Amino acid sequence: MALVRCDIVDGIATLTLENPSERNTLTKEMVAEIVATMDALEANTSVGAVVVTGAPPAFCAGANLGNLAEADGDSLGVIYEGFLRIARSPLPTIAAVNGAAVGAGMNLALGCDVRIAAERAKFDTRFLQIGIHPGGGHTWMLRRIAGPQAAMATVVFGEVLSGREAERIGLVWKCVPDDELLASAHELAARAASAPRELVIETKKTIAAMADVRTHPEAVARELDPQLWSTRQPWFAERLAALQAKISKK
Repeated sequence: MALVRCDIVDGIATLTLENPSERNTLTKEMVAEIVATMDALEANTSVGAVVVTGAPPAFCAGANLGNLAEADGDSLGVIYEGFLRIARSPLPTIAAVNGAAVGAGMNLALGCDVRIAAERAKFDTRFLQIGIHPGGGHTWMLRRIAGPQAAMATVVFGEVLSGREAERIGLVWKCVPDDELLASAHELAARAASAPRELVIETKKTIAAMADVRTHPEAVARELDPQLWSTRQPWFAERLAALQAKISKK
């Protein structure tokens, strides 16, 4: 039985971890399906955005504990690839966190560009609580997104965050009622999917590069070439003409 389901509607791919009886824990088999799915989505030029979620009741309850007990560097790397493959994607990604995101499952959410949480979501690092050091870049991602105090509170002091609490500290973009989660994620994804795919990919690349830019003049210079490139593309002329036609009718 497939461990990952993928549905594509209107340029939005919804990747669902599909092993609810084991709370969608990351196993070698599931990771292989995630990687293959992402490869296929990136090769499909009709896909403009990806929403990642889990089959209820959990988002992803982390790495398979049996696998962890037998882990070495290579096998841990295999499990990490489940979220690192999504984190590396040039496509815009949204985590629709519908339930518990634990350990490596929280890494899966952190690795997406934007996180939307249901009220019932739980963000639980849990590494120290089970006697293991955080891995997969967990502390770096969490500190970068929510700050050092949030990283200490959740990782070292064991704070478990609800969807609303995650919204309060900036870990998620917003928290919504449980039954509105996927609709909210798809509404957000649709805006990216409606833009020219190459332009979205190039813009995501620029935003990532800005982490190393220290001054405003450097940022202006970094954006100049891709902005000029975009003005030479056919979609710019088409959209500009449509906007001008709309303005002229007013």
